[in-house]
Amino acid sequence: MSKIPLTIRGAEALKAELQQLKSVARPEIIAAIAEARSHGDLSENAEYEAAKEKQGFIEGRIAELESKLSHAQIIDPKEIHAEGRIVFGATVTVLDLETDEETTYQVVGDDEADIKEKRIAVSSPIARALIGKEEGDVAEVQAPSGMREYEILTVQYI
Repeated sequence: MSKIPLTIRGAEALKAELQQLKSVARPEIIAAIAEARSHGDLSENAEYEAAKEKQGFIEGRIAELESKLSHAQIIDPKEIHAEGRIVFGATVTVLDLETDEETTYQVVGDDEADIKEKRIAVSSPIARALIGKEEGDVAEVQAPSGMREYEILTVQYI
């Protein structure tokens, strides 16, 4: 499996989720399964089936997080020396040339992307259009509504 790029914040979030699943969710579901078993006949026990299904989800998510963290390439944006180019981890302020609206995004890994927090996945169309560009460049992005143009105002590594 190839390396999975993550920012420090993204890696910490995955570690926190893994810790919560292992120390809280897993013991809770084990107790729920034991409780459901004590009710007798397992073949017609909906509580038992639901608890087993939830256990499967939790165990699957634990395995997924452990795999991602073991293959993570943690990148500290402050340590990037890209001479003003947009790279993974960069924080970019762009101007939508159609609407004159300024927006700031950070280019992050797929698992840490959150548009509400202005963190866009490195694999997203806008991030792919921005990667490699510098301040003053114009990036063209194919959006569902058509072609959009963004002027890059600032590039920061914070």
